[in-house]
Amino acid sequence: MDQPKIERLLRLMKMMSGSVNYSIEELSDKLEMSPRTIYRYIDTFKNAGFAVTKMYGNIYRLGKMPKNAPDFDRLIYFSEEEAMLVNGLIDSLSPTNSLKANLKDKLSVIYNSTSIADYVSDKSNAASIESLGEAMRERRKAVLRNYESGNSKTIRDRFVEPFGFTSDYVELWAFDLEDGRNKVFKVSRIEEVSVLEEEWTCEDQHRIQGRDVFHMSGDVPQRICLQMSVRAKNLLFEEFPLARKDCHREGPVWILDTQVYGFAGVCRFVVGLAEEVKILESEQFKEYVTEYIKNNVSKLIQ
Repeated sequence: MDQPKIERLLRLMKMMSGSVNYSIEELSDKLEMSPRTIYRYIDTFKNAGFAVTKMYGNIYRLGKMPKNAPDFDRLIYFSEEEAMLVNGLIDSLSPTNSLKANLKDKLSVIYNSTSIADYVSDKSNAASIESLGEAMRERRKAVLRNYESGNSKTIRDRFVEPFGFTSDYVELWAFDLEDGRNKVFKVSRIEEVSVLEEEWTCEDQHRIQGRDVFHMSGDVPQRICLQMSVRAKNLLFEEFPLARKDCHREGPVWILDTQVYGFAGVCRFVVGLAEEVKILESEQFKEYVTEYIKNNVSKLIQ
């Protein structure tokens, strides 16, 4: 089997064992394989000892791996943000550097395969991730023990139905049973995960929302446009690498034209660099920033 086929096969295995359920048609489109080839690989997985489960319709998942299967979570993968950062570092190499082209080729293989949850970035969170994965597979409720919330500024247990991870296992998608909403929880802020015997009761309400470059989530995106100095642009790229794709240069300044799912994240960036950033769009965002400054600046000198 040649290298491209091996890469597609590994990506297929990760997609079929990740937190998102893909149909045969979706797998075929993402991996540029025919549906017939996908089915042939599924038969190969079964013959090799993998547990393949038909979920519903034409959706199949890989279950428990055979004992001698490799630990795929230990394979080296980059999150989308990490890939963009490494890509930028490689671009900074001299054009005459003999390793540059080879590094770019290798990175492109990894970069194109990181749109699903396929690696654990922080091995210290492995126990929580393993327990959450178990809860997802068995469709059971869980308790996030002593979760430290940055929004409510509290440390308390959260009663949830976990149903998905972000692309790098840094965050968890779960339905909060206390207030009946889908939320994102940072795995590093969970002290311990307790998987309960109770099965999901709100699966029909589980929904993964959109995520913007400032790590805010929601259902309806809103356009914002910023004019930035070179310094502001550099700080933006360092803290939020995905913003690169929505930035372009216009003479001595840089323009960020993107969609956000909430103003809180981009507001913190703008206020922190007030002398370096100008809001071009939207009027709603301008009003949000004005109100934010009015309500919070006075607190700094009290």
